[in-house]
Amino acid sequence: MKIGIDVSSLTYQRGVSRYTGDLVKALAKEQNAELFLYGTSLRQQKLLKAELRKVLRSVTPDRYDLKLQHFPPSLLAKAWSLGLNPIKKQFPQIDVFHSWDWLQPPDKDLPLVSTIHDLAIIRFPEVAHPKVLKMHQDSWQILRERKAQIIAVSEATKSDILRYLEIPSQQVTVVHEALPTQIGEIGQKLNDNPDLVLTIKKRLNLNKPYLFFVGTREPRKNLARLIQAWLPLAKDYQLIIAGEQSWDGSEQISKNPNLRFMGRVSDSELAVLYHNAELFVYPSLYEGFGLPVLEAFAYGVPVVSSDIPAIREVAGNAAELANPLDETSIRQSMEKILNEKKTDSENRIKKMIIRLQLFNWQKTARQTMSVYQRAIDNFGN
Repeated sequence: MKIGIDVSSLTYQRGVSRYTGDLVKALAKEQNAELFLYGTSLRQQKLLKAELRKVLRSVTPDRYDLKLQHFPPSLLAKAWSLGLNPIKKQFPQIDVFHSWDWLQPPDKDLPLVSTIHDLAIIRFPEVAHPKVLKMHQDSWQILRERKAQIIAVSEATKSDILRYLEIPSQQVTVVHEALPTQIGEIGQKLNDNPDLVLTIKKRLNLNKPYLFFVGTREPRKNLARLIQAWLPLAKDYQLIIAGEQSWDGSEQISKNPNLRFMGRVSDSELAVLYHNAELFVYPSLYEGFGLPVLEAFAYGVPVVSSDIPAIREVAGNAAELANPLDETSIRQSMEKILNEKKTDSENRIKKMIIRLQLFNWQKTARQTMSVYQRAIDNFGN
């Protein structure tokens, strides 16, 4: 099967970019997959090439073809809306094209598959730029008109797609994502270099017990309630918050010296922050999958998260789930884990390992290949 994939998202350095990279690596291991990678960027060309080198270093050159173009996404969207620069012109031999949910190629003679990670842009439109929202809406309309096959990364996301996008259920398949492969690579690097771990801990000033959160600081991440829930515990535990700069006002909630905002951290720093935390707290109001919960499991850190559909689906019984709208519920869940006995802690770790084993990239790749085949078989019907 000759598969075209849009790899432009590798420049974003967020969850979707890691999904793209890991999916490409996993598909390259499938015997029947031949990959044709298409990427476009203007200001981020160097970054795109650097990220592609990381992804492709484990892929033999005979398994893929690559074409990069110098277009900003807005210009490419305009060109594609006019039927210009079709993917088939770049790769006339491909059987199917895998896109993301914000931009679709103009090729009406090409079976189309698109991954949708979440519909936060609909559920929380107040934080979306109008142009970005319009781009998504146009893209979703194309997916409906062309009867594309949609990959939802969770049952929760599939439910949202059926409800908000009105795409028929037979066009939507749940294919779970999995733990980023780089976590294992970084973990091995840190295990082999204990001096590096000590250097990072010293640089980050990790000399007190702390609770940890990582994510974009937007309103749906619910940091205001997290901070209020943590304040009664502040005497004994710091709260460290890592992630992109805030637009939710969380930094104004408390001036407690044990509340620390770190901003963006490196992958190695993130690994050390996870691994040394007493507890990972993720009380999000809405998620499409909830990847940070799996990441915390991988580092052996107990988790308090939200009792919402996507988190229940991913975490199962391995995390303590709280009502994200209730500060008392969040605090009580944190206290329950912080005060639990050693045997309870050991049982929790066993549950975390079991959950992690449910999600792996080769399983994801095989299920994705099945969606590609369905798109090809149903094309034109």
